[in-house]
Amino acid sequence: MHSVVPTCDARGVTRASLDKQPRQVAAMFDDVARRYDLTNDVLSLGQTRMWRRALTRALGITPGQRVLDLAAGTGSSTEPMVRAGARAVACDFSLGMLAEGHRRQPDLAFVAGDATRLPFSDATFDAVTISFGLRNVSDPQAALGEMLRVTRAGGRLVVCEFSHPRWGPWRTAYDEYLMRALPALARRVSSDPEAYSYLAESIRAWPDQRELAVRLQAAGWSQVAWRDLSGGIVALHRGTRP
Repeated sequence: MHSVVPTCDARGVTRASLDKQPRQVAAMFDDVARRYDLTNDVLSLGQTRMWRRALTRALGITPGQRVLDLAAGTGSSTEPMVRAGARAVACDFSLGMLAEGHRRQPDLAFVAGDATRLPFSDATFDAVTISFGLRNVSDPQAALGEMLRVTRAGGRLVVCEFSHPRWGPWRTAYDEYLMRALPALARRVSSDPEAYSYLAESIRAWPDQRELAVRLQAAGWSQVAWRDLSGGIVALHRGTRP
């Protein structure tokens, strides 16, 4: 069993454990909010923008549709949805990320909320999405159920999350990057390198594509399918509310 005691770096910055206690995770993201998007661009070697474009296309947005973007952070994933014509809401439980997002993009709709207890009525949205956030939720199954609750019948879910390359040599190279190169890069560009040690550990502990699809189905989503991006480093999972 993983310890629930938060760990700290030499500066006293909180780093979440793999128990993913909400206060720890929120505090960790509060600490990295200012440089979060820049750091992600560097550590992903520029792939984050391609992943966001793929996510927006997978949502199949038509003008006027209501979209909930969970774990939206600074709204970098939400803004393309608004450009596509959606009435999108950026929701996150890190107040630091929301404040930074509002500072940068004051016209976006930002809402504080926990994915396991969403502050929205039933059947509010035409689509719900979560990018690189389901892995950080203390109870992912409860979050998937909440997403189902706030989605209208026939509405859709898209989960964009780190996954597991299925080709052996690529998987080995990626694991080496996660555990060796990524922490070294994070020490150079991040305001909280320890947060990116958590990132690497949480990715390795996360279920693969097929297992996540099973979890979506268990939460009540139908027509579940997935598509790999970047050779399986990231996967887009889709589902429909019956």
